[in-house]
Amino acid sequence: MRSARRRRFVWFAAALVWLASDVSLSAQPQQLNTLKDVFAKLHSCWQPPPVSRANPMDITVIVSFNREGAILGQPRITYESANAGENDRVAYRIAVMETLQRCTPLPFTEGLGGAVAGRPFAVTFRTRKRPPKPEETRAWLIQKIL
Repeated sequence: MRSARRRRFVWFAAALVWLASDVSLSAQPQQLNTLKDVFAKLHSCWQPPPVSRANPMDITVIVSFNREGAILGQPRITYESANAGENDRVAYRIAVMETLQRCTPLPFTEGLGGAVAGRPFAVTFRTRKRPPKPEETRAWLIQKIL
């Protein structure tokens, strides 16, 4: 009976050690090492306003970061869909700023932080569907037999 208790204790202790190591690993955010990682992280934080509040649109923001991943200066909206109404624009501007607040500071590696510090990023958030491209008519390639 004593050995059964000891085995349970050992299993319990091992489980606690495993959980503690797992918690410490998940507490540290995964560091971003490439530009692709930066854009993926920003897009993972993106939450567009609900369709009941704003019509879908595209919006682009230019933002710079310091080497620690915090926003440097003020982000600037440089593009909004032409057909968007004023209420849509305001709702999407708020959503972009909330995204940046939610996502920053970004966990840059030391190398990436030094490389991107102060450089502008143009981040486009797309929520509207792209119209299908019309098929190109290639009359000059069609062979006619006369």
